[in-house]
Amino acid sequence: MIDRRQTLAALGSVMAAAAAGSARAQQPTPPARGTSPDPTEILELWPNGAPGAPATLPVERIEERSKDPALSDRAVTGTHRPRLVVFRPRKPNGSALMVAPGGGYVRVVLDKEGFEIGRWLAERGWTVFVLFYRLPGDGWAAGPDTPLQDSQRAMRLIRARAQSYGIRPDRVAAMGFSAGGHVCGDLATRYDARVYAPVDAADRLSARPDIAAPIYPVQSMRLPVAHGGSRTQLLGANPTPALEAAHSPENNVRATTPPCFLVHAEDDATVPVENSLALRAALKRAGVPVETHLFTEGGHGFGIRGAAGKPAAIWPELFARWARTHGFG
Repeated sequence: MIDRRQTLAALGSVMAAAAAGSARAQQPTPPARGTSPDPTEILELWPNGAPGAPATLPVERIEERSKDPALSDRAVTGTHRPRLVVFRPRKPNGSALMVAPGGGYVRVVLDKEGFEIGRWLAERGWTVFVLFYRLPGDGWAAGPDTPLQDSQRAMRLIRARAQSYGIRPDRVAAMGFSAGGHVCGDLATRYDARVYAPVDAADRLSARPDIAAPIYPVQSMRLPVAHGGSRTQLLGANPTPALEAAHSPENNVRATTPPCFLVHAEDDATVPVENSLALRAALKRAGVPVETHLFTEGGHGFGIRGAAGKPAAIWPELFARWARTHGFG
């Protein structure tokens, strides 16, 4: 595909610039509960600070919500230093995943929709990058395009540093959960939208995921299908129909949208399953390969831990098997 050829051709010119930033890639993250430590490697997205900062930066806080001393359930609010936390496998298989956790565009839920899938796939050879993205309601100048700025920049940085991670720049996937599913869907359909000024050589690379997996995604911005809280945080209290349409990924699907993997529970009372069904229909109309798994029960936000003991627990393995059919893993 054109994007793949462009990615490979541009990669060489980026390596030197990427190496210059490697000293900034090591910072600690808060320790997790239980027996699995957090990774300590972090990639800062914006060397000179994120674009369009408000006059007063939001204050970042990490809240531990779990009452189980052996199980972490952290949520981040006020992200002003968008970054990637890196899960390196012992033996890289050449595949990479950028994952955007959910949180209703009010927070970023780290553990159950980020670090857990990071560990699971890293054990299987994937290099996983969990995205701490900025929230559109925190006053950033780009408004509803703020998370897209971060996801595009993240994809380009991953490709820029592919050699150092033992990954292939044409095997970079994106995944997102709930509102993070909107981040993923927006990236998959608007990967080449010009939403920020180029920063360095990495921005010559493609931000297009090679495959994408919006998991129980916030997708439509039209009520009553839209998740009301995410819609308000992204677009404001009274968005116009044109604004709703512009930020509903189903309206931006085209033939170059990457193959997609969709998962949803039909009893999801928070983000209706119609979000995935509408996205699937748009992908089918555009001729984009899509695999869809609907489960009778699971509710919302099940990630890995919430699906335990239910049929939906198989979804990570289904994703890994599907990804292999596209050359991953």
